[in-house]
Amino acid sequence: MKSKKRLSDLLFENTTLLFALIIIALLLYMIYEMYLYSDESRTMFGWDFIFSKNWEPNKDEFGALTFIYGTIVSSLIALGIALPVSLGVAIFLSELAPNVIKSTFSFLIEILAAIPSIVYGFWGIFVFAPFMRESVQPFLQNYLGFIPFFKGTPYGTGMLTAGIILAIMIIPTISAISRDVLKAIPVSQREAAYGLGATRWEAIRMALLNARSGILGGTVLGFGRAVGETMAVTMVIGNRAEINLSWFEPAYSMASVIANEFAEASSQLHISALIEVGLILFGVTFIINSFARLLIMGVTKNTEGR
Repeated sequence: MKSKKRLSDLLFENTTLLFALIIIALLLYMIYEMYLYSDESRTMFGWDFIFSKNWEPNKDEFGALTFIYGTIVSSLIALGIALPVSLGVAIFLSELAPNVIKSTFSFLIEILAAIPSIVYGFWGIFVFAPFMRESVQPFLQNYLGFIPFFKGTPYGTGMLTAGIILAIMIIPTISAISRDVLKAIPVSQREAAYGLGATRWEAIRMALLNARSGILGGTVLGFGRAVGETMAVTMVIGNRAEINLSWFEPAYSMASVIANEFAEASSQLHISALIEVGLILFGVTFIINSFARLLIMGVTKNTEGR
């Protein structure tokens, strides 16, 4: 009986190890393929590809800086909007809301995460962009126009609209993970805090501090989705390969240029350049996740159960 149990444990351990190795092998294979098929672009442009703003397929001139800028800035705008909203939702659902509201709101928020990005894109271009052009952007221009980010022509589409759409898309991810992490904090800790005379806010603050590593993990997942989001951003960001300080101006992202141009690429160099953009997108995502992991390790350095 003992030997059978050991055999089953060994089989289970090796099976799970195999699944983990398959994922790693698939990841390495994807990197290898992208590196291989971007060889022509890498050979011709070298490191200039990352720092050049020129993107003119008709002249065989390619540079990814405008797309890197558009991806990072739109994702940071989304994170800046989504993080405080998500934390507020998570605190309300885990600490303050009555049980009936908790279950209803949680279901509705999780439904938002299941909506396909193309639906967000259609809503963004036909409903949200006109609203931004007629109401939000003129308002921001009137009262905050002295800040370079809020100068320019209010087109409706652009960097700010894309950032807000992305924020709406990642709020369910961050809020759901943060809510679950907060609910996992033992009730006894809150009771101990109340027993020592803490107010409700002080007890919630203690729970937030204990859950910070999980909240950071959820934030990283949401930010990763914002960086790699394609269709919704493609439909509302404007798709103009320029770097502007104004968030009202059209921009471009790495995922958008791949989606827009890959099917129409007429030369092997153009295809190779688009694949290199994909390779850079992978690298940016890897750097962000690595940095976030280091941040989590730093924050939880002295916390048990890291």
